[in-house]
Amino acid sequence: MKNALKIRLMLALGAMATVVTGCSSVSGGPELPQAPTVSVREGPGEDYMIGPLDQLTVFVWRNPELGAKVQVRPDGRITTPLITDMPAVGKTPTMLAQDIKLQLSQYINDPIVSVIVNEFAGTTSQQVRIVGATEKPASIPYRANMTVLDAMIAVGGLSEYAAGNKARLIRHNKGTGVQKEYSLRLGDLLKRGDSKANVLLEPGDVIIIPESMF
Repeated sequence: MKNALKIRLMLALGAMATVVTGCSSVSGGPELPQAPTVSVREGPGEDYMIGPLDQLTVFVWRNPELGAKVQVRPDGRITTPLITDMPAVGKTPTMLAQDIKLQLSQYINDPIVSVIVNEFAGTTSQQVRIVGATEKPASIPYRANMTVLDAMIAVGGLSEYAAGNKARLIRHNKGTGVQKEYSLRLGDLLKRGDSKANVLLEPGDVIIIPESMF
């Protein structure tokens, strides 16, 4: 008899716990999925797209006089020896090197050209934006394998009143145009050093950090 009462009591408590959990989920709104951590994706990120004001080094093998250190002009073009007004914005360094090679082929036989981005400003689609309760909200250039931790260091971390564990990551799928939201645990990452809360970023990501209500 006592065993039967215990079983009924346990079942009743379990049902109550299920109801309470369901109510808290509804009252708090739909929970956002957690953003994928750094370990999900490995290897280099997407090729960087050259933007206005980027600093480039153009190297031509065995013909150093044809190379140059140049800054991409606001109109998106560069000028190097023998080449005037070459469009650069929106190209990867490899693409730009191929275009320069094609132009130089008019003057030398089979040139070998490489382009290195020394300092980059980045186009809008190649930036990561951090807004809300941070020390200095900013748009920073995306680089391969950039993480949330890298972005937060760049903006000086969370402000005094930030609700770090309620932060959100907004990401646009370039192929479908669909926007997705993920949850971020910036408080755990920055204050507790929880590496599982670190997230690999993508070009165009937006990090939104709300302020605490208390």
